[in-house]
Amino acid sequence: MNGDSTRETGAAALVPAPRRLSEAALQRIERETKKFPPEQRQSAVIPALAIAQDEFGWLSTETIEEVANLLGMPPVAAYEVATFYHMFHRAPVGRHKLTLCTNLPCMLSGAGRAAARLKERLGIDFGETTADGSFTLVEGECLGACGDAPVLLHNNKRMCSFLDDDGKIDALIESLRVEGAASDGEGGV
Repeated sequence: MNGDSTRETGAAALVPAPRRLSEAALQRIERETKKFPPEQRQSAVIPALAIAQDEFGWLSTETIEEVANLLGMPPVAAYEVATFYHMFHRAPVGRHKLTLCTNLPCMLSGAGRAAARLKERLGIDFGETTADGSFTLVEGECLGACGDAPVLLHNNKRMCSFLDDDGKIDALIESLRVEGAASDGEGGV
């Protein structure tokens, strides 16, 4: 095993070394556990996994185990939560995960056209990530904003509404590219 950010396994394959949660993430998780009785720390598993995913972009088995240990629960129980909910990623995704609702109200309001434009502009299909790792496109279930259809969720955090024309979609993609370039220039992710 070498001392940098990779480790050798099996046939000398290099895989990322497990990372530990930062002190800031640990403090945020501890704050979440205070919302529950002390004997029910495991009730904070969803926000704790979300905090861990915010830090790393996805949840490795080691990260899930670290969260489980912090909450005093069996790792398999935390793994069950992480694999049940679609908001958690078990593999790396792009810096910008775009989840487009394709349920009936959104489809009737132009989600099909929005999907075609996103695929064309990004050069990927649903479930794929751009070669530069900037974007992942996901087909999503109802996002609960049918009145704003069609809608897209950016990184499980920001709702983008009324994406019914190419100009709005193009502007969104360009703003995310500029945001990503600015982050890269500042030593971001």
